[in-house]
Amino acid sequence: MVKAKNVKKVVLAYSGGLDTSVIVPWLRENYGCEVVCFTADVGQGEELDGLEAKALASGASQLIIHDMKEEFARDYIFPVLRAGAVYERKYLLGTSMARPLIAKHQVEVAHQVGADGVAHGATGKGNDQVRFELTYAALDPRLAVIAPWREWNIRSREDAIAYAQAHQVPVSATLKSIYSRDRNLWHLSHEGGPLEDPWLEPEESMYQLTVSPEEAPEQGEIVEIGFESGTPVSVNGEQLSPATLIARLNVLGGKHGIGRADMVEGRLVGMKSHGVYETPGGAILLAAHREIESVVLDKDTMSFKDMIALKYAELVYNGMWFTPLREALDAFVSSTQGPVTGKARLKLYKGNIIPVGRQSPFSLYREDFATFGQENVYDQSDAEGFIHLYGLPLKVRALNGLPVSGLDMPKPDYSRFKRD
Repeated sequence: MVKAKNVKKVVLAYSGGLDTSVIVPWLRENYGCEVVCFTADVGQGEELDGLEAKALASGASQLIIHDMKEEFARDYIFPVLRAGAVYERKYLLGTSMARPLIAKHQVEVAHQVGADGVAHGATGKGNDQVRFELTYAALDPRLAVIAPWREWNIRSREDAIAYAQAHQVPVSATLKSIYSRDRNLWHLSHEGGPLEDPWLEPEESMYQLTVSPEEAPEQGEIVEIGFESGTPVSVNGEQLSPATLIARLNVLGGKHGIGRADMVEGRLVGMKSHGVYETPGGAILLAAHREIESVVLDKDTMSFKDMIALKYAELVYNGMWFTPLREALDAFVSSTQGPVTGKARLKLYKGNIIPVGRQSPFSLYREDFATFGQENVYDQSDAEGFIHLYGLPLKVRALNGLPVSGLDMPKPDYSRFKRD
């Protein structure tokens, strides 16, 4: 990765918050470069009106905004969903898969405006710095990379506010939010504040997308999700675009307290962190997708796909989106998704997702095969020979007097192997 030296123009991943607002004058002061701000709309729900004036007032030469919600849903969220990728059993990878998309567009903007550098506001203790910079390296390693949090002397929000005031940067925030949050179309994450103690139950006031399960409606609600080759295409029979479909399910799931995940996770940089995620629509889609797969995938394919899902989640979490391995895993996943077409019916009730039906034209389930009654496909007497062969290793072990666990093995008699 190119070290920043005499950069002339830098594209900054810009949110308009305190940190990135301060980064604009800091770049100009410390690198003497022109700063182009780039804002990615990935469904964070933040007001974009007035952002251009704010960026210009901070010293940027221009602000470029890309609406990436549909691309995010179609090309990033849905591939992860089809893979069934979940990090450390709970995290549905909302922030992880958004970063490479943002960095990809940031590199494209750098090419469009003739910039020779890129910058981000990720801290030196988190995962995002890796996700941004691996994407820069994969798509254009010639660009210089500037990570102010690894360079400057600003160490607190108070420091940043003081710097902003000294440089006439318009920032409205004066008090630190109790939580550090990241929001996009797929999820809302919460870290910091009281969450730094993993023993404490999160305050109910912290949640923004989901109601408490105790406060959810007393009556459950049925939702039907339609899939075509592993991709969700409809909700209750209505065809929707990818981003619209996710937004619709976020509202529905949030109403019923669906999609909360409280976890202690292992960060890529080596430390543990405690966070809470709200992913109402994502939780519904993952459950629905699994139900369709349950009736169309054979046992061996499903088992191997579950192993692939673990590696896929690890790659995405670690920022390795633009890699040959992730593309190869996608090819495998795609080869399994052709028959994942049909409908799943789920009941949403007080934080629970209860499957109540699934159907597919490619279903492997046949009632006449599964029935205990007499039929021609399966002769129950065949099971005796199958069980005998399947259990033969166990029988041989027992006949040799060996323990089942293998932990208390008898000492071998080496005298049998002595030579004359």
